Amino acid sequence: MSATAGQAQTERSLAERLGFKASQVVQEIGWDEDCDEELRSSIETVIGSELVDEDYEEVADVVLLWWRDEDGDLVDGLVDARSGLADGGHVWLLTPKAGRDGHVEPSDIGEAAPTAGLSQSSSVSAAKEWSGTRLVAPKVRR
Repeated sequence: MSATAGQAQTERSLAERLGFKASQVVQEIGWDEDCDEELRSSIETVIGSELVDEDYEEVADVVLLWWRDEDGDLVDGLVDARSGLADGGHVWLLTPKAGRDGHVEPSDIGEAAPTAGLSQSSSVSAAKEWSGTRLVAPKVRR
């Protein structure tokens, strides 16, 4: 196996570890040149299609939200991200790791998520320069 093939397997495993599955619709918000292209590519490989952009008007299974400290109000960003989610969907909030430009403090995420109607379910190292926080809408009790 070539080094590239081995690397591709590792990337695919990361996307799967993040919970991405075949045929999911994944909406990407906040893309810029600093985003991790290897992570994006691995997600597309797992879901079997391209990521849809911010202008997508249908519901998405997952929203991939790239967010930097200077991007504005995080609550507003999360509310916007949540608005296009399918029932049972979730948001992956991707923020620059500590020490990188645009880093968002975990306490800011912890405060913004509930205000936006989301709860934090896990945090991971999503890519070399990016941390990922999985946010879900709380289940409604009937």
